[in-house]
Amino acid sequence: MTQGVHSTVTGPSDLHLHSNHSDGTETPAEVVRQAQAHGIRTLALTDHDRTTGWGEAGDAAVSRGMTFLGGIEFSARHDWRSVHVLGYLFDPTDPALVAETDRIRRDRVGRAERIVRSIGRDYDLRWQDVLEHTTPDATIGRPHIADALVAAGIVGDRSEAFDGILHPRAGYYEPHYAPDPLTVVRLITRAGGVAVIAHPATSGRDRMMPVAYLERLIAEGLGGLEIGHRENTEDGKRMLRKIAARHDLIVTGSSDYHGAGKPNLPGENTTSDEMVSRIIERATGSEPRTP
Repeated sequence: MTQGVHSTVTGPSDLHLHSNHSDGTETPAEVVRQAQAHGIRTLALTDHDRTTGWGEAGDAAVSRGMTFLGGIEFSARHDWRSVHVLGYLFDPTDPALVAETDRIRRDRVGRAERIVRSIGRDYDLRWQDVLEHTTPDATIGRPHIADALVAAGIVGDRSEAFDGILHPRAGYYEPHYAPDPLTVVRLITRAGGVAVIAHPATSGRDRMMPVAYLERLIAEGLGGLEIGHRENTEDGKRMLRKIAARHDLIVTGSSDYHGAGKPNLPGENTTSDEMVSRIIERATGSEPRTP
């Protein structure tokens, strides 16, 4: 990367936002517009398991004088816990990475259909109702089912859907394929990207993974931890900061913006210019887009 690219990185920076190419509710260009409206100057689009929004988001960012980093959020699993791994500036055409994301998305669609069939036995919900709340490029998942439930008047909003019908205790839950985090970290790094664990210290069932396993990920190339996130506990953030300092990891803060899908707003947590520059310096798979 050139020094010229580094010099264009100016905060505030938000490196975790979603569009309607996964489970956000807005187009990539609208996500960029909303980010700018909330004071963001550098952003990354991190749709679940796909990169199809990079072009539109990058064009929108450059036209607004912003810096854009291509990103992704992989769905992984360690034991019983869901682990999300963010990837930045990797090669989006890398064959191994593309094969894995294709597999994840195919299984997500099958899983979503099974969930809808189960819900449809008790509520007036059909698969076509869900498709009406997705785009052709979207990674279909439970948020789209939630949107269909809202549109049908069965629940009031996504939060009510996830607290009720879509909660595992409701009986409609179906498992889905997810690689282990170690596989994902290797895929991202081998594709020239930088891997960062998203919101790694949440409370409840998906609480923080064992430190020994986290350190194994670091040894295999994990680049950083998303510590600034509304779902991380305060105790968890303190522990993560110690781990990050011990291993000189990149530390990020992000909103995890989903449009109307979540209350999160762009810029509620941000990443320092120094840390964004470290991501750019470390990555070899692709470059940021700058004005």
